[in-house]
Amino acid sequence: MNSKGAFVLAGALCLTGCAIVRGPALHDSMSFDRDASESVRVNVNMGAGTLRVAGGTDKLAAADLEYSAASSKPEMRYSSVAGHGNLTIRQPGHEVSGGRYEWSLRLNHEVPLEIEVHFGAGEAHLDLGSLTLRRVEVEMGAGQIDVDLRGTPQQSYDVRMQGGVGQATIRLPSSVGVEAQVTGGIGEINIAGLHRDGSRYVNDAVGKSKATIHLEVEGGVGSVHLISD
Repeated sequence: MNSKGAFVLAGALCLTGCAIVRGPALHDSMSFDRDASESVRVNVNMGAGTLRVAGGTDKLAAADLEYSAASSKPEMRYSSVAGHGNLTIRQPGHEVSGGRYEWSLRLNHEVPLEIEVHFGAGEAHLDLGSLTLRRVEVEMGAGQIDVDLRGTPQQSYDVRMQGGVGQATIRLPSSVGVEAQVTGGIGEINIAGLHRDGSRYVNDAVGKSKATIHLEVEGGVGSVHLISD
């Protein structure tokens, strides 16, 4: 089995067979000040839990983290080399399943960002439309993920989503051009505010707006909802 298949299978098994430990929640707040980096790559890796990512901080990044045991404290680190930053937040390597995770990550809306999210199981809410995005990549195992890209980007950017078992809802702006490709073994596709143009879905702003969002969705078993409003 390849690594993608193992990741999706792990998420599915976690929804159906993992014993989730429930104990008094531990809490940490972490942040990093904005520096002179011209761009930042953000890596989020959560095996199971509830994840929220949005704008709303003057710092480079600020996080509120809940977890169930000291041994499962999330790892968060930042480094910058030659004007390019790298921010990582992840579960400890020995924490494969179990426990309780609730992460809320806020990012600076002015710094150009490349965001990668690897999410095993649970719920993810990614409110990214207010951020300065250069690239977004999301890998989902099992559960529900909501991605909100509504905003007014000044530059075009690419979004790639790989879905597993569950439901993905992607909200897109109507005033910014959107080109979407949807492939894979998707159980259900619901489209609102876009129309088919050959092998892709587009909205009425394609070719008219300064920026275009290029979206690629590769589904597993589940449903995908694309909404342009």
